[in-house]
Amino acid sequence: MHRTARHPSAPTRPSRSRRRLIAGCVAVAGLLGLTACGTASGALQSPGTSAAQSPVSAQPPVAAQPGGTAAATIAPTPGSDGVPPAPGSAGSSAPTAPAGPAKPRTAKPADASSPAATGAPASPAATSAPAGPPERHGAGTVIGSTASGGRTVALTFDDGPGPATGQILDLLAQYHAKATFCEIGQNAAANPAMVKRVLAAGHRLCDHSVHHPQPFAKLPHDRAVSEITAARDMIVQAGGPGTQVGWFRAPGGGFNADNEQITAGLGMSSLGWSVDPRDWSRPGVPAIVSTVQQQLKPGGVILMHDGGGDRSQTVAALKQLLPWLVAQGYTFDFPAA
Repeated sequence: MHRTARHPSAPTRPSRSRRRLIAGCVAVAGLLGLTACGTASGALQSPGTSAAQSPVSAQPPVAAQPGGTAAATIAPTPGSDGVPPAPGSAGSSAPTAPAGPAKPRTAKPADASSPAATGAPASPAATSAPAGPPERHGAGTVIGSTASGGRTVALTFDDGPGPATGQILDLLAQYHAKATFCEIGQNAAANPAMVKRVLAAGHRLCDHSVHHPQPFAKLPHDRAVSEITAARDMIVQAGGPGTQVGWFRAPGGGFNADNEQITAGLGMSSLGWSVDPRDWSRPGVPAIVSTVQQQLKPGGVILMHDGGGDRSQTVAALKQLLPWLVAQGYTFDFPAA
């Protein structure tokens, strides 16, 4: 039988199965309160549009939920830090709140030794940072507190005797303050009268090596023995009979197990500190004073210098610190032994 070609502009009548699909969609849409079923189903699809391009074939079916609501399928999206959500959060049937803006991350500070603890020159950025206690390379105990504890403070002065030692002794006498002087062996041998004056005023002595080599912790054993032992002998000889040297302070705080054992074998204790205003670098009198005031805690040991260069800033800072310490209720003590 001859078939008459249908005019291209005439609409195509949906098949019986498609009409049933449309009717079913309309019924579901009525139950769910949807109005776009007719368009989404493809009933108004124009000629030449494939089923794959139709919205109804691109979206998953919507299932009815109790209470007349539809369950939304949520595709997993990266979190604010670029990491996908934890298992169970993606594809959940419950809507999730939109992610907020990413929070800035703060890098964890590196756990490195402070240049102030080693005595090495600090970079400009590190100069303003408060210095911590000296390095502890060995297993022994490096002292950083007073003998009595409580609201006491131990003043210690390194690298002398020097031109500023006499001025410092005068200031200490005004406030009846006692201090410990960590002397370099060759300086003590060159100025025995000042060593005797330190002892006569009731202060105590500490070994600070012969030549102040750094890094002290890197010295070979024999060199460390020589530096510690010879310096002690020079200080004792300068001070006269009965002179006691109770501590050794490694230059730059460069302690290790070897030099701590050498020190203990000579009957001395390893002396560190808890407050370092870096007065040796001459940061200015206000900086020295403020660092001590901020870092000092009861029972602390303050590191300062009476030798090794121009110590006029140290003397000026001490003029402010001594009355401040007294006003804060501190009494003066020696380091623990």
